[in-house]
Amino acid sequence: VTMSNSTLSIASLVGSRICHDLISPVGAISNGIELIAMGGPIDTPELSLISESVDNATARIKFFRVAFGAASGDQMIGAPEIAKIAREAFSSGRHIVDWQARGDLSRPEVQAVFLAILCIETALTRGGTITVTRNGKSFEVSGSGDRINCDPALWKPLAATTPPDNLRPAQVQFALLPFAAQDLGRKLSLQDGPREVRIAF
Repeated sequence: VTMSNSTLSIASLVGSRICHDLISPVGAISNGIELIAMGGPIDTPELSLISESVDNATARIKFFRVAFGAASGDQMIGAPEIAKIAREAFSSGRHIVDWQARGDLSRPEVQAVFLAILCIETALTRGGTITVTRNGKSFEVSGSGDRINCDPALWKPLAATTPPDNLRPAQVQFALLPFAAQDLGRKLSLQDGPREVRIAF
């Protein structure tokens, strides 16, 4: 997959459109569950499964909307909201997001960080903790876990801030992150070891 900045803009618009159209029906299901709960506690396995699945879907859509959607440079997002979106998006899996970055961030900055989180996630094959820190205008997204597996075909191009070739859909973040970093005027820096991997920009 080879992308230009204009292609990235189109991809971001598509991402925004999909997430926007999905959030409404998923929200309607959530509202329906709340109405059912008003008649009594939701203690059946079926309704509990639906409720949990809707919550997970909503959290992932909100995360993907920021990671893959159109990002306006003048739009700011508060640190508590960012941390909540990131934490809830991974609450049902093997990964934990520890958001330590302070202060409000521009939408493009959050987009780049979220894309980096998704890249780190692929390296933590057995799960682990993904930590986000900030030092001035610089960000570091690190992942630690029992096993680190960084596919060279994906990670080597990132070090050169270029998108890899021949990506699968689940790897699209590796194509988008270099462009997101370029738009911020940043260069990506990578480090990996047997138990930790880091992306800084």
